[in-house]
Amino acid sequence: MKIYTGRGDEGMTDLRDMSRISKTSPRIEAYGTVDEVNSLIGLTRPSGYDDVDERLGAIQNHLHIIQADFSNPDAEDEESPHIEARHVESLEEWMDGFDEELEPLQNFILPSGSDVGARLHHARAVCRRAERRAVALAADEPVNDAAVTYLNRLSDALFVFARVLNKREGVREESPSY
Repeated sequence: MKIYTGRGDEGMTDLRDMSRISKTSPRIEAYGTVDEVNSLIGLTRPSGYDDVDERLGAIQNHLHIIQADFSNPDAEDEESPHIEARHVESLEEWMDGFDEELEPLQNFILPSGSDVGARLHHARAVCRRAERRAVALAADEPVNDAAVTYLNRLSDALFVFARVLNKREGVREESPSY
């Protein structure tokens, strides 16, 4: 199978239902930004910590599902992959577990730290953009609400994961000065 088809040469692409759409549409922006988050998380694996890597691998799979979800203009299509509330609940459970390793947050912190921690902070910032793109898409078209919720929760999870990795790597968190 060839990777290139030439079908996108004129600025259009196919959706899951094989309809054609501009590559600048909010739908493409939403799932393209989710792809960026997924790629940034991939830069972090392996982190050197099996428990973190296991969760990051699951998150990458969830993000792939969100891309498939957003690529389908029929949000109610039961044959299509969908993120569900249980995926959001998994993120919350993972955050709660990792939170036990951390000191309570007293101040804002600068997105920095160890190599893997800083990469997750970067992924978190792009995840926030993906969420904004998904919200913009949902303002005009039907979207799976659980996918938007997942992106919101994921940015929180990536923040917690970055803090855990920085702590495990012995890197002190820095707060901004005002």
